Amino acid sequence: MGKYFGTDGFRGEANKDLTFEHAVQIGRFLGWYYGAKQGKKAKILIGKDTRRSSYMFEYALCTGLMASGADAYIMHVTTTPSVAYITRVDDFDCGIMISASHNPYYDNGIKLLNGRGEKMDESTILEVEDYIDGKVEIPVAARDAIGRTVDYVAGRNRYIGHLISMSKYSFKDVKVGLDVANGAAWQIASAVFDALGAKTYVMNNTPDGYNINTDCGSTHIEHLQKFVVDNGLDVGFAFDGDADRCLCVDEKGNVVTGDHILYIYGLYMKERGKLLNNMVVTTVMSNFGLYKALDKVGIDYEKTKVGDKYVYENMVKYGHRIGGEQSGHIIFSKYETTGDGILTSLKMMEVMLARKKPMSELAAPVVFYPQVLKNVRVKSKPDAQNDPDVQAAVKKVADELGDEGRILVRESGTEPVIRVMVEAGSDEVCEKYVDSVIDVITAKGHLA
Repeated sequence: MGKYFGTDGFRGEANKDLTFEHAVQIGRFLGWYYGAKQGKKAKILIGKDTRRSSYMFEYALCTGLMASGADAYIMHVTTTPSVAYITRVDDFDCGIMISASHNPYYDNGIKLLNGRGEKMDESTILEVEDYIDGKVEIPVAARDAIGRTVDYVAGRNRYIGHLISMSKYSFKDVKVGLDVANGAAWQIASAVFDALGAKTYVMNNTPDGYNINTDCGSTHIEHLQKFVVDNGLDVGFAFDGDADRCLCVDEKGNVVTGDHILYIYGLYMKERGKLLNNMVVTTVMSNFGLYKALDKVGIDYEKTKVGDKYVYENMVKYGHRIGGEQSGHIIFSKYETTGDGILTSLKMMEVMLARKKPMSELAAPVVFYPQVLKNVRVKSKPDAQNDPDVQAAVKKVADELGDEGRILVRESGTEPVIRVMVEAGSDEVCEKYVDSVIDVITAKGHLA
């Protein structure tokens, strides 16, 4: 990770940590880097979520891009995976998504994608940061070299068509609940499901700039659980603010996590001879229950660091077809380069319809170990993580759990937070061990 950019872009409170000046600078650098530096006019795509500050950052980025001679193509409110897809298929030099994903409305972020729709490489990110820090000077464009903005809502429509084409089945008479989190999917998700014939029930689809992720979406899935049961729906899908993740709710109101999704679709691919390398890519945060279920059906798995970036890198390196995170970032590498919540929901519908089974039955083989995860806001993530007493507390827990559980302590890639997670035989044991580590972090004065 760089000074400003974490595992998922430059993120922080709008105009406090991430300012409009930063956005202008990022636009200035990218417009020059992909344009004048290479003796051409850069063509750069921009999308945003529904946060009020996203409009400010959109215009700031456009200002910087145009001042460096690039043309900025604006998709307006759209999802992160749509920007990745259109960047790739419409031959843009790079893509920019303005979103802080599942964070509250007052945060925002700038995610950079290369011309293949993949997360930007570290070397380019470091050059962007050098420009922000004043270590590099670049010229401004003049006269006819100054760039322009182009309305590119057609790209969003093309993406919707792409999603519709992904379905092998009609959704006729299937009752589907969608929690679009007052975010980027608020128009796209229902348009896709309606076009495929579903009886669509949508909630949290009135964004006002301040209610994105507020008590809704994949981070507050309890509301979709009640919604599915109260309305007698067949299945429900919850997205986050930029719709790159999806969690499901079965017809009984139970949560179907990213781990369940990896099992359900991994097995479906294996049954059809489509699971290349017989491999599902997970992160270290996946539950023991997933691995036990995969073992039973003879599917192999890899474990990467937390972050869909690392999952995707592993998939590309070894040619694997499906991977993701428990949080609902699922990557289908045959179709897209990033997690796509709406595509994930379509793939889950495909399995339900192909196997003629309800979601509850498909997910049943994955029996989760109890897991407790607590976030601790700290002054310095490295200081807290590397404190000898904290490390000793973690080792003590690991030794006591043995083969009956595990502990994972890691730094958040996007927030000033240390995450402490324990899996064990009961919630009480998990709580005890998580709190024992947090007590040491607290006693050593690391809390922010």
